[in-house]
Amino acid sequence: MKVLVIGGGAREHALCRSLSQDPAVTELHCAPGNAGIARVAALHPVDQSDGAAVTALARELGADLVVVGPEAPLVAGVADPLRAAGIPVFGPSAEAAQLEGSKAFAKDVMAGAGVPTARSYVCTTEQEAAEALDAFGAPYVVKDDGLAAGKGVVVTEDRAVALEHAKGCDRVVIEEYLDGPEVSLFAITDGTTVLPLVPAQDFKRALDGDQGPNTGGMGAYTPLPWAPEGLVEEVLATVLQPTVDELRRRGTPFSGLLYAGLALTSRGTRVIEFNARFGDPETQVVLARLRTPLAGVLLAAANGTLAGLEPLRWDEDAAVTVVLASEGYPANPRTGDPIEGLDEAEADGTAFVLHAGTTSGAAGEVLTAGGRVLSVTATGADLAEARAKAYAGLAKISFKGAQHRTDIAAKAAQ
Repeated sequence: MKVLVIGGGAREHALCRSLSQDPAVTELHCAPGNAGIARVAALHPVDQSDGAAVTALARELGADLVVVGPEAPLVAGVADPLRAAGIPVFGPSAEAAQLEGSKAFAKDVMAGAGVPTARSYVCTTEQEAAEALDAFGAPYVVKDDGLAAGKGVVVTEDRAVALEHAKGCDRVVIEEYLDGPEVSLFAITDGTTVLPLVPAQDFKRALDGDQGPNTGGMGAYTPLPWAPEGLVEEVLATVLQPTVDELRRRGTPFSGLLYAGLALTSRGTRVIEFNARFGDPETQVVLARLRTPLAGVLLAAANGTLAGLEPLRWDEDAAVTVVLASEGYPANPRTGDPIEGLDEAEADGTAFVLHAGTTSGAAGEVLTAGGRVLSVTATGADLAEARAKAYAGLAKISFKGAQHRTDIAAKAAQ
């Protein structure tokens, strides 16, 4: 099988790493990729949100499967011309990807499907936003309706901050605050059958102790020793399957990766948000534990044959990933700095490094090229061992102004 992965972050590196280990994959390509992905896949320049260009590249390569990683190309409709050309693609249509592209659309789908979520108001004026904030009270939860690269949500006790964020968006969803721990659950679906993966938890805030601004995610771990028994089965029955069924009923079937961000509240499990693709950095730890070869699963989703697959096989091991970010992230990340110690971090085989914001310099050196630069990932017999290995690997890497959280999976590992 020839596989083309679209994207260039740590999520795509995790996907490429797993696909490169699949005996069924004879050729692996990535566009545009990054310096780390170049070690396992052939890289190609492409505008990843240009459906015609991506389709032309897939045809040129003779791709048997195209896997679209990031949300922006999916919401832009990159999967649609690929499907029209008869090329199997893992990723939803532009219409179905509105589940992530519009918070208001997602709320409407959840209402139709009877999915438990936070009460909310959709606001388009400052007055509407002010009234909604007052209706719910603090803590205030304000979400940009559109895509914002994981940074469109403000949760604050300060009404003025909440209102300022709302004013900066064309349309916002203001909702009640959901208490309780958060869980990420991915599911692969062909539009009918839904195949849940293992749950994970990520860390959104920039600083230790869940302080600082929201980011795209500073680390993640799986499994969740504190999660209630039967959580995956409950979420499949009350959230994932009803959502997929509702989208199919509306004539916009969802095929690809459905990501449910969940809050385990005092009143039961509630959906915080949906994403239309693998989450970053949770993908890094979830795929680290998957033993079933990945390509066949993604192809079955693309071809509508998931129901015929054997149950997925998983390692009993735990996995932890820690993000190494650049100076100034998330507000104003510094780029262009050389990265040292990458080979040393992987030398003993206990950790592996997934590249997010990196590029190759003129002399072949690896340079920083984004806010989140690397995800250092490790597995172990339990979370404490996986965590120790990930941080030991991270300690060998350096670049100017590098920052990371020191408490990823710390509480769960105790």
